[in-house]
Amino acid sequence: MERGDSIQSHESDVLEPLVAKEETVIFGDEQDEVKCSGALVWEEIKKQCWIAGPMSSMNFLQFGLEVISVMLVGHLGELALSSASIATSFANFSGISVMMGMGSTLETLCGQAYGAKQYHQLGIHVQRAFFALFCVSLPIAVMWAYMSNILIAFGQDPLISFEAGKYARWMIPSLFGYAALQPLVRFLQSQSIVFPMMLCSAITLCVHVPMCWVLVFKSGLGNKGAALANSISYWVNAILLLLYIKISPACKRTWTPFTWEALHDITHFLKLAIPSAFMICLQWWSFEILILLSGLLPNPKLETSVLSICLNTSSLAYMIPFGFSAAVSTRVSNELGAGHSHAARLAVYVVLFIAITEAVMIVCLLFSIRNVWGYAYSNEKEVIDYLASMIPLLAASSFLDGLQCILSGIARGCGWQKVGAYVNLGAYYMVGIPIAFFLAFVLHIGGRGLWLGIICGLSVQSILLFLVTTCTGWEQEARNARDRVYASSLPVATDDIVKDDNN
Repeated sequence: MERGDSIQSHESDVLEPLVAKEETVIFGDEQDEVKCSGALVWEEIKKQCWIAGPMSSMNFLQFGLEVISVMLVGHLGELALSSASIATSFANFSGISVMMGMGSTLETLCGQAYGAKQYHQLGIHVQRAFFALFCVSLPIAVMWAYMSNILIAFGQDPLISFEAGKYARWMIPSLFGYAALQPLVRFLQSQSIVFPMMLCSAITLCVHVPMCWVLVFKSGLGNKGAALANSISYWVNAILLLLYIKISPACKRTWTPFTWEALHDITHFLKLAIPSAFMICLQWWSFEILILLSGLLPNPKLETSVLSICLNTSSLAYMIPFGFSAAVSTRVSNELGAGHSHAARLAVYVVLFIAITEAVMIVCLLFSIRNVWGYAYSNEKEVIDYLASMIPLLAASSFLDGLQCILSGIARGCGWQKVGAYVNLGAYYMVGIPIAFFLAFVLHIGGRGLWLGIICGLSVQSILLFLVTTCTGWEQEARNARDRVYASSLPVATDDIVKDDNN
């Protein structure tokens, strides 16, 4: 403990002058800051768009894996499609959301370490993430193996549940593939290396389409072939990224060979990973609950179909703000790790402006296609008319969803996962879902009531996260980030950053 205290004291003595020096050099006094604010804003916009564009494209491409699989399975018949859909929904609910949530912890840890020039820590954090995610995947894999029993216990149709269980067992390798993929994505994202991820996702999708077709229609596996194709594609994507990281000069300083140091302080990772998982899962699960509740309405076939279309449309609209969410998470974490509180605050202001502008454009687009969008999913007039009446609510939810997505990215960049988990718990499970249930089943508003409840939850979430963001002391956040980075750093690392900054 005494040695650790002396190291921390030494780091504090060295780093505080560095931070002050960098702030003064970059931003100067208030007059200089105003004079160059236009240039700074434009530079920040370019940096965020450079990250957000490829990240949004990558999300679209990865989303395409699941969409193409479901489309091909749909040609096998109603039972194959329904069982695959239920299995996929259950897998997203119980596994994929958890992996994504825990993996997003690296947006804080790797991003801030990279900003602080503690490059060796990135590889160590990734190794910790691999270990933690694979350990968590084991009980989830057991759950997937017994998915049919679980679905039957919850009152689902036995035949569909049995087929869904078989589909889920073929999906188990995809869980571990996704667990391997997430840390690699966050590792590269924290360094703003985004175009290789987009390229690897594009290659994976090109491989997935013919492979899925062969496995579904030619191998005799049927819908299970789609599950196997998804599993192979996730591993292909992960292997491609790993190969890039191993051979790329850009990752030479940050990719660390395996070291036992990664397992010595696993609690440091879990302290952020657990609330990070809850932050993601609590919101994700609320939309799944919405679809389940729609099946209890008087006309469940219509309500479930329309709400599923709304959810799918909302997911498509979500891809663009999700890219900017990744961008601001990277920019904020990098700048806080470097001790640049003014730059982190500027990144927040810029992305909020972009988010509002993009959200308004999405709202206008949805209103312009409200009478024809339903034809993309159905030829039944009842579905098309119902969906057209839902578009105003869908536009409102898309606006709020885009805003909260950006604010959540800011929270991840700062390391506010615990705050985000509490916010999402209150917004959706104390406000959104209870209101949705009341409107749908007490006031008998139906599917519109369910979606209005989610809008209420999104509103509360956005307001609370916005208040947290606007009340933030960015200088203190920079100090918190540096403390987090150097909590497990070696003494030699401090000397390295001093040399880098002097150069």
